[in-house]
Amino acid sequence: MPKKERPYSRYAKDAAVLLGQLIRKARIERKMTAEELAVRAGLSRGLLRRIENGDLGCTLGAVFEAAAIAGVPLFDADERALASTLASNSTVMKLLPKSVRTSRETPHDDF
Repeated sequence: MPKKERPYSRYAKDAAVLLGQLIRKARIERKMTAEELAVRAGLSRGLLRRIENGDLGCTLGAVFEAAAIAGVPLFDADERALASTLASNSTVMKLLPKSVRTSRETPHDDF
């Protein structure tokens, strides 16, 4: 029985292709072969080829590892930006309840 292909948005497909192209470009600029990058990332050459072609079926960890080894910046690593992001996240977290629990009491709704 053939595996059904999961539908993806156009945005997700374009983002995967772009990230794959960035990984390939960075690998070539660093003069690394696909074999070298695959070995360093702990991936097969086939999986690296799928990542570079923008296949959305690849695991996120494998894609991030390949990008990190190739030198593709995934997120802003600036410490000031990271500190401000964490500060704004803590402000948002203060607004959220500490926990959400359902009531153990059964409502008395006999009217």
